[in-house]
Amino acid sequence: MLTKTYSPLKDKILEVLDYKGKVVNEKLVPKLDKEFLLNMYKTMMLGRVADTKALQYQRQGRILTYAPIKGQEAAQVGVIAALDKQDWMVPAFRELAGMLYKGAPLKQLFMYWYGNEEGNHFDKDLKILPISVPIASQLNHAAGLAYASKIKKKGEVVVAYVGDGGTSHGEFHEAVNFSAVFDLPVIIIIQNNQWAISTPRSSQTKAKTLAHKAIGYGIEGIQVDGNDPLAMYIATKEAKEKALRGEGPTLIEALTYRLGPHTTSDDPSIYRSDDEVAYWEERDPITRFRIYLIELGHWTLEEDKALIKEYKDYVNKIFKEVEETGLIDLDEVFKYNYETMSEDLQNQLNEYKEYIKEAK
Repeated sequence: MLTKTYSPLKDKILEVLDYKGKVVNEKLVPKLDKEFLLNMYKTMMLGRVADTKALQYQRQGRILTYAPIKGQEAAQVGVIAALDKQDWMVPAFRELAGMLYKGAPLKQLFMYWYGNEEGNHFDKDLKILPISVPIASQLNHAAGLAYASKIKKKGEVVVAYVGDGGTSHGEFHEAVNFSAVFDLPVIIIIQNNQWAISTPRSSQTKAKTLAHKAIGYGIEGIQVDGNDPLAMYIATKEAKEKALRGEGPTLIEALTYRLGPHTTSDDPSIYRSDDEVAYWEERDPITRFRIYLIELGHWTLEEDKALIKEYKDYVNKIFKEVEETGLIDLDEVFKYNYETMSEDLQNQLNEYKEYIKEAK
């Protein structure tokens, strides 16, 4: 088992492709066909293009505060590619590429950042929970889903995302401990992008790695090269199979890097060096996967250029559609917190309507 060979106690990082796109262990390469691999790559690229354009839209005042994903595409797509349709994805707020691979429409994801509540209304067949901004809160939701799935014997696995900073929150402990005690079919993905806004990973914990935290909960943990989509795929695949056997959760620390700002309200140049960013740019997950696919004969640079142009046109088209939808009625912001709007929420809604009337 990977979690035995690459146990946190052995100080080994699971890797299939090095940062130059070369295979480091042939025995670990998953047997995936050309179509499957290209679907992974194209989704990563769509995530990158959509991310770049979203940043531009925000700077133009056409979208609200946005959390970029640049550099973290493999830690998302590699994971979701290992799931089946019935499995759940529980995102935090920086999982655009993963949600795209799971089937979420780009238009809906843009609507969320645009400020339209419809962006949270995923089709129930997609098995994606709404974006959860309060740090680590989504992990308790994931544990609840997995608990219900186990009781009902649905054969579902729940994948939940959290950042390195989120592991310092109480909700992280509550969710992981509960999942461990009840052997729930949960896979916790820690996207360790090295920075919790301006707080470095080194200031988060005295643990040698975040994967070490699994030991204290009595579950298996593994540290994976999060910029290697194949490594993330095989780690998740094994964790899923283990969960379905009733052997409980797995904690996967994905070593990656946030190449952009924490959000569009952040200036990362204040707290991190150019040399650090350059080091991680050389380890860009899309670049390494592209090299691998080209060497396999599955892809060419000419196809890559055409794909990028296609996606730029597509993303611009989708965002124009989003802008044409406009904003929803104010009532929609309040009415979906509960099945029936509470008296307190109704009072808040009435007060806000009065405030808007007076402001005019």
